Amino acid sequence: MKHPSPYAAPGFYDDALAKGRHRDIVGGRWDETPRIVLPLLTQHGLTETDLLLDIGAGALRLGRHLAPMVADYWATDASRALMLKGWETELDEACRNRLPQDHLIEDATFAYPQIPDTITLALAFAVFTHLPARSLYDALTNLRPRFPNLRRVIFTVFLAPEIHTGPHRQKDGVVTHPDRFPWHMTETQVRQIAETAGFTATAHPHRLPRGQVMFTADPD
Repeated sequence: MKHPSPYAAPGFYDDALAKGRHRDIVGGRWDETPRIVLPLLTQHGLTETDLLLDIGAGALRLGRHLAPMVADYWATDASRALMLKGWETELDEACRNRLPQDHLIEDATFAYPQIPDTITLALAFAVFTHLPARSLYDALTNLRPRFPNLRRVIFTVFLAPEIHTGPHRQKDGVVTHPDRFPWHMTETQVRQIAETAGFTATAHPHRLPRGQVMFTADPD
């Protein structure tokens, strides 16, 4: 059976966590990524009063910094075990006090179960680089009715030129694909998906790890 990414293969998380690879399977760059991304999140509207939903939070590479920065932090991932491993090994005591384990919700389908409907801002960093375009549509479409106070979504994707049908080498060297992992889209695709889901998406020219492109999407 062909899976959309290696993460979807049976036993992937169990094997990686047993080997102590929780940092590796979220892409490594454990200190570099927060150093680059956190200032951009505040630049694009994250405030200390936000109720934040971190979609695809993984081992809390960003979450360990974000939880103390906002009024309330919730996280989802396809593997709750991965988030719990990050909680147990990467958070200091103060951060654990700000982030109870029941705020870590397993969710592989972007249904956002158990997340309070008061969320004001959502983040999906390095999520849709691992999944086909349909997943971006599902994630955005399901956000609208669930969270009436949502004012912005911040997410990243790999982009390819508009007239492009095959693999594409990103600025940092990774080769992405339109039909398999790691996945890319065109900017027009991203905008159309967002529009269909009820958002207006804007690309930003930041240099992100592995050549990802950051988008903000605001409800229409």
